[in-house]
Amino acid sequence: MKPLRTQFLMTLRIEVTQSHMVGETPLGFRRIDVFGGGGFEGPRLKGRILAGGSDMLLRRQDGAMAPDVRLTLETDDKALIFVAYRGYRHGPPEVMEAIARGEMVPAERYYLRNAPFFETAAAKYDWLNRVVSVGVGHREPTAAIYDIHEVL
Repeated sequence: MKPLRTQFLMTLRIEVTQSHMVGETPLGFRRIDVFGGGGFEGPRLKGRILAGGSDMLLRRQDGAMAPDVRLTLETDDKALIFVAYRGYRHGPPEVMEAIARGEMVPAERYYLRNAPFFETAAAKYDWLNRVVSVGVGHREPTAAIYDIHEVL
């Protein structure tokens, strides 16, 4: 079996500025988080996250959180990159409740992973259009932070 290899791509810091509680739906409890901005940096690109992205977060019946995110990166040389990802956050009920209350919880106490995909028209970053990546993250009271790794 061929081993899975990865290469660090970037760290994303997504600032959450508003949350809208849609409530209990047939799929689970829906919350919409609106992003106020943020930043990203890696060996091959860096810049800021534009305000206006969002997460259509769903708390499933089994207690797992399922992010469904859309956001826009603007590189330091003004290229725009659309990012879409889905993933999961889960852990013991008391840990998930502490995160929901806005408390700082060590990342080792829960699972937070995503699978970002990128789309851009910028020739310099065209390679991102063909990258599969995985994010390993943690939550802070007003931000989500992910270390993104390109799967080679």
